[in-house]
Amino acid sequence: MEKIIYETIEKEMEELKSRMKKCYYSKSGLKEAEKYMKGLLSRAERKNGWQMSEILGESTPYRMQQFIYRGRWRADELREVMQEYVKEKFQDVSAVLVMDETGFLKQGKMSAGVQRQYSGTAGKVENCQIGVFLNYAVNDKFCCIDRGLYIPRQWTDDRERCRKAGVPDNCEFRTKPEMALEMIKHAYENGIAFEWAAGDSVYGADKNIQKYLEEKHKKYMFAVSGKEYFWIGFRQYSVKAVREQLDEEKWAEISTGDGTKGEKRFQWQSIEVNCADSEHKKYLIFRRSLSDEADIRAYIAYGNVETRLEEFVKTAGIRWTIEMNFAEMKGETGLDQYEVRSYDGWYKHITLSCLAHAFLTVLREQFQEIPDMTAESEANMDAFKKRKKSESLSAKQKSDVL
Repeated sequence: MEKIIYETIEKEMEELKSRMKKCYYSKSGLKEAEKYMKGLLSRAERKNGWQMSEILGESTPYRMQQFIYRGRWRADELREVMQEYVKEKFQDVSAVLVMDETGFLKQGKMSAGVQRQYSGTAGKVENCQIGVFLNYAVNDKFCCIDRGLYIPRQWTDDRERCRKAGVPDNCEFRTKPEMALEMIKHAYENGIAFEWAAGDSVYGADKNIQKYLEEKHKKYMFAVSGKEYFWIGFRQYSVKAVREQLDEEKWAEISTGDGTKGEKRFQWQSIEVNCADSEHKKYLIFRRSLSDEADIRAYIAYGNVETRLEEFVKTAGIRWTIEMNFAEMKGETGLDQYEVRSYDGWYKHITLSCLAHAFLTVLREQFQEIPDMTAESEANMDAFKKRKKSESLSAKQKSDVL
């Protein structure tokens, strides 16, 4: 079993490396990319240059750092490889595109885009960078397919500060929803198959995202705040006003799927709102907690006339995969453990981290297809990893002698 696991990993890595070849101008560049990926996938406690180089048997992290700092390769080209990889490995016409942002806490003022701003990671205003991400979710499989560094207006209004951090002169201020819409358009134009889009109220408030998805006949389920307004018949109502008039008899208890603590169940109720397309319908959908009736959340939803409430609810549940994705990428592929300040360096590290996570997602799927993946085989996998770590340490000792 250990041999099967090893061969599966090696075969998949070789295939991915062949895809990455087009992004690098030399064999040495591709070799450094492979090393960096393996460092991100390693058991290093922190995925920084020193610890990754040590576990890979390198005496110093300098070549690895130079690969990110000054390497002659473009992160956007690697993004294209990542999207093609995901498309070929597990894309599905029923997939959900989920957009969200996450924070990267920083101490100084030199990192591109850093400033005091709200971070959902910290749950408060902190000195941080913010990254906007597009997640691709198919049932229990999920990974990131696009990413962008949010550059606040205070930065774009100060071109000298931007130049010092490597922010391009043509980089103009864009809101987070504008960044997300650009990613959705890019995925659609790249032939990424999806049926749904979902996000929190930051993206639910953006009418341009809704308009684009409706033009492409893509369903969506976005959270909205009580301050948003929608037309019902010949009158315009706020979400808050509609919520106050909900019919107590029309609540339906529906599961959003399994969570970390078991099945998640809520009460749901939908109110149809005006929709210009006769073949589709738009709803305000409300979710009420079973334990606290005052806890009511709202969503704006769009689908064809056959779309049932249960489908919208399922999509609302899938929206939380992006939180799991952030946790996995930060815990397993070093998403937030970079040592770069520059704009270009951020994109390079983040894209490699996202690609490493996509690689893990593909491996998980392949391991499920291997018979007898029992506790015994998992123990063999642990033994295999320990042996590889021992080999890396031996290689390091040899390099130290040399």
